[in-house]
Amino acid sequence: MSKDTVKNLEAMRDAMRRVKVSAVIIPGTDPHQSEYVNPHWKVRDWITGFTGSNGTAVVTLNSAGLWTDSRYFLQAADQLQDSGFDLHKEDIPGEATITEWLAEEMNDDEILAVDGRLFSLNKANQLEEFCGANGLRFATDFAPADTIWENRPARPMSKAFVHDIKYAGETAESKIERVLEQVENMGADAIFMPALDEIAWTLNIRGADVECNPLVVSYLYLSQDDKVLFVDAEKIDAEVAAYLDGIGVSVVAYDEVQDYLKKKVKPSTTVLLDPNQVSDTLGRALECYKVYAKSPVAPLKAIKNEVQIAGTRNAMERDGAALVRLWKWIEENAGTGKITEVDVANKAIECRSVSELYRGESFGMIAGYKEHGAIVHYSAKPETASALKAEGLLLVDTGAQYLDGTTDITRTMSLGNPTESERHDYTLVLKGHLALGRAKFPVGTRGSQLDALARIYQWNEMMTYLHGTGHGVGHFLGVHEGPQNIRLNENPTTLKPGMITSNEPGLYKAGQYGIRTENLVLTVPAGHSEEFGDFLKFETLTLFPYDTNLIDLSMLSREELEQVNAYHDEVRNRLTPYLNEEEQAWLNKRTAKIQ
Repeated sequence: MSKDTVKNLEAMRDAMRRVKVSAVIIPGTDPHQSEYVNPHWKVRDWITGFTGSNGTAVVTLNSAGLWTDSRYFLQAADQLQDSGFDLHKEDIPGEATITEWLAEEMNDDEILAVDGRLFSLNKANQLEEFCGANGLRFATDFAPADTIWENRPARPMSKAFVHDIKYAGETAESKIERVLEQVENMGADAIFMPALDEIAWTLNIRGADVECNPLVVSYLYLSQDDKVLFVDAEKIDAEVAAYLDGIGVSVVAYDEVQDYLKKKVKPSTTVLLDPNQVSDTLGRALECYKVYAKSPVAPLKAIKNEVQIAGTRNAMERDGAALVRLWKWIEENAGTGKITEVDVANKAIECRSVSELYRGESFGMIAGYKEHGAIVHYSAKPETASALKAEGLLLVDTGAQYLDGTTDITRTMSLGNPTESERHDYTLVLKGHLALGRAKFPVGTRGSQLDALARIYQWNEMMTYLHGTGHGVGHFLGVHEGPQNIRLNENPTTLKPGMITSNEPGLYKAGQYGIRTENLVLTVPAGHSEEFGDFLKFETLTLFPYDTNLIDLSMLSREELEQVNAYHDEVRNRLTPYLNEEEQAWLNKRTAKIQ
């Protein structure tokens, strides 16, 4: 067992014994229900050693398990070795869910405990119902990490800054007005907002409290009479303080949010809460009328305005040029024995940072060479990173944060002499990617209704991938945002003009290679039919060539060939002005017409 994991697991069990807790659930999130969290709240990582963005740990006095999805099966299996935690695979037939497992592990009248700050109101309520149905007791005030986690990282204290209107395209006053209008329409007087991306968007403020996400750890309460930002004072300098005062927002200490909700919000007030966002602790602190509903901010935020769209197009050009330099460098150095997967990530930052609008990566790069590419969310470490040779496939999933837009792209490239199997599988993935990219669909279409377009070619050969096909992307915000997505799971959100979504089918063969091709696409009007109404389509925003050396041309239709050639023409035309002669030559070769 890992020395640290043994120590931490036993410390947790000692804490459980002291208060007679039989089982504890530890999510991989924070008090804001974030996907990516600051190290201060990585309790699950601390106790398990697992570092994936999705996963939940469960500890009893005699056993321990970690539940995660297909993106992390291989990573979790590796990181949990000798940890004391068993891997449980989510959404796999025959695998027990957390509650099914607990029902077998626990006895009548035993206590299941959680830290109510880290569980949404909905999830806590579901667990309470489970406990009631199984003769168990439920506690939401168990937070032993506050005392037993030695050398715990401090809460983040990055400085907040204003996201300039020339990039945001809309004032905070306008956004607040629109949000409160929606709140009123939903039967409430006020909204309590815990989601960091929604706060950042509403107020046009950004920060650096979460790695790769330009966010400020805070809460926001909005009504016609009171507009309060709960944030540590150290983050607010004079300029930001003046800005907030100018838009009518007062500042209260972050740690005072619970008392404020409990004592300052009048009992007669009706507050809108998203029960999937607000923590159990803060949801229960409000002693007033409540409307439980999905946040109205997410749909507003998902529709990018013209300034944001123009900015994203510009960001894609700079990002594409940076990636030309990156991939040219990879090809020149693969096989020298001098570069590894880690070096690829470092070089990407170097290539992008020449832009004055660059503010960091939008997520930790996935650079998976050969068999590492089959680990869907692989993270290369210096001690285990593979050296790149002049052979095999390299999958690179990478993105950046620019003041004028967020990027996210995946390309799989051959470093030399691709096999028939590699070319066949690459082309299968490409065909699904192209089919989704050229789709036209009626207004009111959901992402789940389009998902099969990206999968059908693999399904025909009895292959598939287990992750989603597309996620929403923010504007200088989170690289994974809703409310829309494209995946097999049903989602009632329809695709609307102005939404930016990824298009990223993949195929993974354990121990061999992984393939994924990803562009970001913008939903735009496609035209009007007198008989059938308005239709939509996708505009591809990402600008970087596919690897034509990996395409089995015999598998492509004439339409698909023309689609690839047209895309490569646009890539070449828009990126060329950013490149020197050598880089242009590389791009010209990569975008040469195929037939």
